[in-house]
Amino acid sequence: MNTTPNYGNWIRQRKVYTFLGIGLVLVLLAIVPVHVIIRIVLLLAGIMFLALGSYLAYISRQFSERGGGFQRKLWNVVLDHLDWDGNGQALDIGTGNGPLAVALARRYPEGQVTGIDYWGSDWEYSQSVCEQNAALEGVAERTEFRKASAASLPFEDGQFDAVVSHFVFHEVTDAADKRDVVKEALRVLRKGGSFSFQDMFLDKALYGETDDLLQTIRSWGVQDVQFQDVHELFTVPALLNTKRALGNCSILFGKK
Repeated sequence: MNTTPNYGNWIRQRKVYTFLGIGLVLVLLAIVPVHVIIRIVLLLAGIMFLALGSYLAYISRQFSERGGGFQRKLWNVVLDHLDWDGNGQALDIGTGNGPLAVALARRYPEGQVTGIDYWGSDWEYSQSVCEQNAALEGVAERTEFRKASAASLPFEDGQFDAVVSHFVFHEVTDAADKRDVVKEALRVLRKGGSFSFQDMFLDKALYGETDDLLQTIRSWGVQDVQFQDVHELFTVPALLNTKRALGNCSILFGKK
């Protein structure tokens, strides 16, 4: 049994190894004495896969605790924008290996925290690791982890006093309109409850114009919703500041 928590990495390690492995094989095949055009194609393809694998490895390193620590920085941004007194129940949507759920339980010793995730095979997270992490951090009695879809939460309207989520909504495949995932998250939040969501809210293809998104959320009966671009809070390295990494990363927070 592990003695330290394992919160994983947003970059799937098997994808890194797959790209690097394919790239290495293609480069080695380019040495085989076949037609020169075939060798050139193999070499170029190998270089491309090696470059992609190296880029993913770099991002993974920047996210990790042993590198740039950007995952934890972003978790803290979510928590720091949650205006909650710690009494009652909190929900973490897309909990992964439970970092936010565990952090909430540690920060608010009077609160009960539920973490949900789909835990699909594409991701290197699991419910059992969440439970193990909670036990290692001493909050197992105040945390619960359940399998569920963020597009259809198995909870009553207004069941929670606080709701958080980090870098999840854009990944929900069973919701074509990602604004519907935001709406579902707010459905289970009680009137007057607090929320803090981090996602690619600057991506207009997913969420439209920011002002329109905020107005739409207000039309759902949310009394206070604010927007924060994370780039205004800390410097993001150029290679992380891309559309598929942290280029569109931002926070929606407030009270329902």
